[in-house]
Amino acid sequence: MQLPLFQGVSAQQLSALVEKMPFHFLKYHDGDSIIAEGDTCTHIRFVVSGKVRVRMKFHSLNVQVEQTLEAPNVLAPDYLFGLETSYPFDVTAQGECGMLQLLKADYIRVIQSDKVFLFNILNYLSRNSQRFMAGMLDFKHGTVTERIALVAAVVTSQQSKQVTIKFLQKDFCTLLGTQRATLIHALETLQSEGIIDYDANQIKIINLQALRQKL
Repeated sequence: MQLPLFQGVSAQQLSALVEKMPFHFLKYHDGDSIIAEGDTCTHIRFVVSGKVRVRMKFHSLNVQVEQTLEAPNVLAPDYLFGLETSYPFDVTAQGECGMLQLLKADYIRVIQSDKVFLFNILNYLSRNSQRFMAGMLDFKHGTVTERIALVAAVVTSQQSKQVTIKFLQKDFCTLLGTQRATLIHALETLQSEGIIDYDANQIKIINLQALRQKL
């Protein structure tokens, strides 16, 4: 009942749903691959126990973002529908973890069974779409600090933990549209505020919510 997209439904409804639908419960060990970049999203997938590590690369630049997602959580339902249905990231188990998955066709039946399920997925997709659009409209005019915050906000979820941005400085500067000295100044300011820790090739985000508030 705590899983995203299933909230607001009674225990009785969920119990009846589990009896009718072919839910699959899977166990993974530390380091096991759950999703590989480029895999087609054929199922809706939830983290129901433990945690996973998500890694996404910017293909044209040597920049990647890593984050940890803990249960209960959903893995990118955005890619279940639409023109692009291939996952843009890798997902591996971080310690022992459990996953719940449901085939796309069966999830559509779930959506059709109750309006709460329908509104949950529509709200999720709309929220993500609006967040991306607002971010891109402000990207060009924002400060470097705001641009760093935007990269983190767009790529991660509010529930993300242990967020790390790894990069070559010249590529990260290209992504942000700034010079190295300006980037370093922004990073030093964020570090002095206790929001991040950084070295020459990576940023460890200590307080993701505080960074998001820079937008």
